[in-house]
Amino acid sequence: MNKYRKVMKPKEALVKDDDEIRVTAAGSVSAYISRAAKLFNEMEKTYLTITATGNALTKAVTSAEVIKRRFKGLHQITKLGSQEIVDEYEPLEEGLDKVTDVRSVPCIEIKLSKEALDKSDKGYQEPIDESLVTDVDPEELMKARGRGKGRGKGKGKGKGKGKGKGKGKKGKGKGKGEEKEWVPVTKLGRL
Repeated sequence: MNKYRKVMKPKEALVKDDDEIRVTAAGSVSAYISRAAKLFNEMEKTYLTITATGNALTKAVTSAEVIKRRFKGLHQITKLGSQEIVDEYEPLEEGLDKVTDVRSVPCIEIKLSKEALDKSDKGYQEPIDESLVTDVDPEELMKARGRGKGRGKGKGKGKGKGKGKGKGKKGKGKGKGEEKEWVPVTKLGRL
């Protein structure tokens, strides 16, 4: 495949609804929960839809389960499917043909609603027991959770007690123990 280059297609401008949360593999679950809190509390929506494809499926399910445990009485309908994605590759050398690769990517759509949904749907789940739901203040859901841009104790750049050759008396691989003074071989009587 090093003799081919992937043809970049312009992304389709899909219109995202206000009540839709698109989950990506890179996004954080807490951000999706904050968005759900905004939809249910501030925008007073009665339902929301969580959509994801590929590697983001697990994060979408996790987000839906956490949201169900934050808001009482949420009915759920889950739809699972797949999308076909066609990738085109053009040759870098003359004499080669264009190559197309068709791959099937799984996708999920989870609808969470405060109002009752169609119970005959095969993906329907009734609301969880209210004893499992912990009510959280809307302001608490919206604020930052202390991760990210702060100057906390993190593994970041800076001086630390890392391994490797330092400028100290001990070099790499000396191990633990007392430091011994270095004596040249000639003073020990060997030559």
